[in-house]
Amino acid sequence: MGVAAYSVNIVGLSNKEHQFQYEFGDEFFRKYGTDIVSEGKFLVDLLLTKRETFIETEFKISGTARLICDRSLEPFDFPIESKNKIVFKYGDEYQEMTDEIIIIPRDTATLELGQYMYEFISLGIPLKKLHPRFQDEPEDESEGKIVYTSEKTEAKKDEEETDPRWNILKKLK
Repeated sequence: MGVAAYSVNIVGLSNKEHQFQYEFGDEFFRKYGTDIVSEGKFLVDLLLTKRETFIETEFKISGTARLICDRSLEPFDFPIESKNKIVFKYGDEYQEMTDEIIIIPRDTATLELGQYMYEFISLGIPLKKLHPRFQDEPEDESEGKIVYTSEKTEAKKDEEETDPRWNILKKLK
């Protein structure tokens, strides 16, 4: 499937609601990026509402991503369900106003939606990827914490008091 498989020709659409459905797997991730997700099976239901001055898109994404556990390096399937919206407003030139509002030129013929689908799936991936068998284990409270202290330990105090070089220098006073 090429990039055109995830494009919608908006020139030919009438001003009303339109439904599209996309089903894809690993080949999708090879096309759009494998940094965060490289394998999985997903179904995307797209509701596209075309108006005179804007196009509203609502993505309902469901599926599973194949991830590698950060602890055991075992592969596992991670379920992802998300609902996302993007509003494409007509303007003079392409510009991303916010994460949800994008200005597109008035003469835009097609909307390429594959990259947005990839980004929405990527947002569902946790930073810490743990195999489900590790999910019920209590987290180590000290993991990832750095403790600073300004108090001297007893061993250092003893060293300072018993160092004979300092005693000799103190006698010179």
